[in-house]
Amino acid sequence: VQLQAYGGGLVQAGGSLRLSCAASGRTFSNYAMGWFRQAPGKEREFVAAITWRGGSTYYGDSVKGRFTISRDNAKDTVYLQMNTLKPEDTAVYYCVIGWATYYYTLTHQTGYDYWGQGTLVTVSS
Repeated sequence: VQLQAYGGGLVQAGGSLRLSCAASGRTFSNYAMGWFRQAPGKEREFVAAITWRGGSTYYGDSVKGRFTISRDNAKDTVYLQMNTLKPEDTAVYYCVIGWATYYYTLTHQTGYDYWGQGTLVTVSS
């Protein structure tokens, strides 16, 4: 299984970026997808998650109202639209796949089985 993330880069504070992550290597069904991030010197942090049919989405407190997660099951792809970016959003962003179904597992690392290699987002002030 491979998760390939795209869209990271350098952006000024207040700007926007859209991350994409495509899964390949096996047939997926009934899986949740999500994003975590890790800033230098900090622990990995939950960012957002979306259930299989997209009926439920979850966000970390620090990104609520600014980030939007979505998915295209036909492409096994998850997206993260990031608006009103702040310098504290600077981090490596990881996409994930798993079969978590409960809130706790959807919002914690242990709920996911596959991780992408990460894409760096840098927000300048």
